[in-house]
Amino acid sequence: MRDASDLLQGTLDMLILKAVSLGPLHGYGVLLRIQQLSRDVLDVRQGSLYPALYRLQSAGLIASTWGRSENQRRAKFYRLTPRGRRQLDSEQERWDRLAGAVAAVMDSRPEEV
Repeated sequence: MRDASDLLQGTLDMLILKAVSLGPLHGYGVLLRIQQLSRDVLDVRQGSLYPALYRLQSAGLIASTWGRSENQRRAKFYRLTPRGRRQLDSEQERWDRLAGAVAAVMDSRPEEV
């Protein structure tokens, strides 16, 4: 999937929550972390990422503080809030159930129907 628009509705938010659950990240770092964890399959566009970060922060699922990036530029770093942790856990559970159901359908054989 080369664009976040290819992702299922709501999946981008879950991926962002997962990325920042592993440690504070600036916006571009979130994008890189998702790309890295997906083994370069997912390529989230900045035009999708930043509105999602704003939405998640407005919902109280992530919080931000200003700091310095690796190249010493001023950047906003995002971290998961306790509410965000609960949301991520809930989303993870739903995702696991959905992924299992899709896998069951895709693995079915004609003789099983």
